[in-house]
Amino acid sequence: MNHLSRVFIFKIAATVIFWCIPLIFFPAELLAALGFPAQSSDMFVRMLGWAYLALCVGYAFGLSASIKGQRALGPIWVGIVSNGGACGYLLYFGLSGEWAEWGGFVQFVLWSSVAATAAITAGLYFFGARGSAAAQQFAAGRRP
Repeated sequence: MNHLSRVFIFKIAATVIFWCIPLIFFPAELLAALGFPAQSSDMFVRMLGWAYLALCVGYAFGLSASIKGQRALGPIWVGIVSNGGACGYLLYFGLSGEWAEWGGFVQFVLWSSVAATAAITAGLYFFGARGSAAAQQFAAGRRP
């Protein structure tokens, strides 16, 4: 198994276990008990869980290609943008104290997510995008 496949497996597993399942299936009371702030409605929390699951479907296509020795640049770049953006926002809000009053478990998950999204972004770039014709054209300032 190649490094890119390992990155996709880690991304899919971590997202499903730590984000999709809790946000889609956990009762609002359990989320609050774990330290998430209470919401007036759980509609957006549930939709976010489904959106994360949809990203995992795309990552599964990237994993399938990677296992076959191919690079599916669509899922790779979606992952770079998604995880890079999440890392930036999580880091910003964590450092600004946005979740300082949230429960300890949730803070642990959020800080772990900063590290995980940084590692996933780097892994997708170095093992997936770097060296591809599209990445070389982008680096040279040309459209792929």
